[in-house]
Amino acid sequence: MIDWLLRPREQALAVDIGGRLVPLVLRRNAQARRMTMRLAPDGREIRVTLPQWGRSAEGLAFARSKAAWLAAQIDALPPDMVPGHGKIVLYRGEELTISHNPTAPRRVTVAEGALHVGGPAESLPSRLTRWLQGEARRLLVADLDHYCLKAGKPVPGLMLSSAQRRWGSCARDGTIRINWRLVMAPDFVRRSVVAHEVAHLIYFDHSTSFHTLLGNLFEGDLRAANRWLKRDGRSLYLPLG
Repeated sequence: MIDWLLRPREQALAVDIGGRLVPLVLRRNAQARRMTMRLAPDGREIRVTLPQWGRSAEGLAFARSKAAWLAAQIDALPPDMVPGHGKIVLYRGEELTISHNPTAPRRVTVAEGALHVGGPAESLPSRLTRWLQGEARRLLVADLDHYCLKAGKPVPGLMLSSAQRRWGSCARDGTIRINWRLVMAPDFVRRSVVAHEVAHLIYFDHSTSFHTLLGNLFEGDLRAANRWLKRDGRSLYLPLG
């Protein structure tokens, strides 16, 4: 894992993006050799990483110089919505229409392109989130078992992550964390992340040996999976409660 070396957040900073002030968070990283920037997946803040010697004014100027790029990223974010009857939820790469009947059982079922759920409307977002997280754990456990068997490694502990920046990570003690929102991505995308972290159980780096092993473990197209995450990853951050 890459560890952030954080200093206390500096005085409140923001960048004007098309008339909207977006908070700017500056972080310093001892390993950074240049400034890098990304937009939070939900669009709520801009994150600039600075070398330890970087000045705050330089970080602010850097973000302002990329205002056009940031505006395009914000425009590409999924519209804010509260899930309800007739709305769409992503599940394993498919768009499922929510069919909500308040008098029906609360248990979530999937059938014929629809996600059927009952119970009170006000608790629907939290119940859908719990259901998706449960599905994520079920699928990820099976994925982890599969790739550990191929790699000849014992199955390590699995933790679901809600990270805003990482789809997966492998700690030095072998614990693997996978972002639960990958349950909304196509299966091959989710499985590529699990295979990546299993490969780290053998090579704790991104060496040629690591990539060779990953290519042997994963049965799909790694480049296609990476392209999907880069292009569509933010679509997984729908506000579900």
